Amino acid sequence: MKLTCLLAGTALALTAGIASAQERVTYKSAKSTSSYYQMGVQISEAIKDGTEGGIIVTVEESQGSVQNVMEVRARGADYVFTTPPVLVSLAQKGKAMFKDKSDPAFDNIRALFPIPSLTMHFVMSDSSGINDFAGMEGKTILLGKGSFGAREGAKYLKLFGLEGKVELAEVELSNAVAALKNGQIDGFVTAGSYPAPNVIEAAATTGVKVMSLNDEQIAQTKRTKLVIPAGTYAGQDADITTTALPVAAFTTTAMSDDVAYELTKTFWEQRAKMGEAAPWWNGVNEGLMSSITGKIHPGAIRYYKEIGYSLTDAQM
Repeated sequence: MKLTCLLAGTALALTAGIASAQERVTYKSAKSTSSYYQMGVQISEAIKDGTEGGIIVTVEESQGSVQNVMEVRARGADYVFTTPPVLVSLAQKGKAMFKDKSDPAFDNIRALFPIPSLTMHFVMSDSSGINDFAGMEGKTILLGKGSFGAREGAKYLKLFGLEGKVELAEVELSNAVAALKNGQIDGFVTAGSYPAPNVIEAAATTGVKVMSLNDEQIAQTKRTKLVIPAGTYAGQDADITTTALPVAAFTTTAMSDDVAYELTKTFWEQRAKMGEAAPWWNGVNEGLMSSITGKIHPGAIRYYKEIGYSLTDAQM
């Protein structure tokens, strides 16, 4: 009898230990001042709520997507990071910023789920009278420095024949709304998930026009077409057609299938709730799955098959 009770007690203790086991995940996103860091915090809270504390996500600040990919070499099964899928492809091929830095660990990178894309916004004040890109000639535009939006904005000005024809303001992007309001600039370029906080502020306080690109211009940029729905910003009566750089959350094959499954499942189940608090999540849907151009983690694939999402051969 004593032996039976002892064995039963041991079994109960083991079961309780398994039930209370807690997975810990590190989520490396972006600088703490960026919208992508805020997204990381929201995902962390959503995963904790959705798994009832079964998975705890710690958000780490990052200096950028390239760093996130490079850290795969020294990280373990608990590492999740964000980056554009194109950077994963470049890392695996040892090209561009990853030239002479290739590593076998890069081949083990696998996607979990898409997050809001880096969306280009060309924001012009109503008072500037600018209605198309040609109208930007002779105007003062703020591109900022060092960011994806600044580099992309400069590329577009060149592609559209505006290089050297636009006055570039020496103002930090963080001061864009104030500079627009006091007439110091006619417009600014920013890239981030939509609705972008600085564009929301500019539209509400100054009145702006966010420029649309036509199909020919989008083709020139070689970026993904994205439509910002009418009504996203104050005074926006029509859809805005622009470009975007897709971004996704990744891990590696070191992560167990079960953990990858739970992370992916919980993310999608909590997405609508996150969208109530932060509208940028409302743009994340099945349509963004095609932006993941590389392989998806087997655990995440299991979930996508359960809910009937179509996956490409390249993603499998």
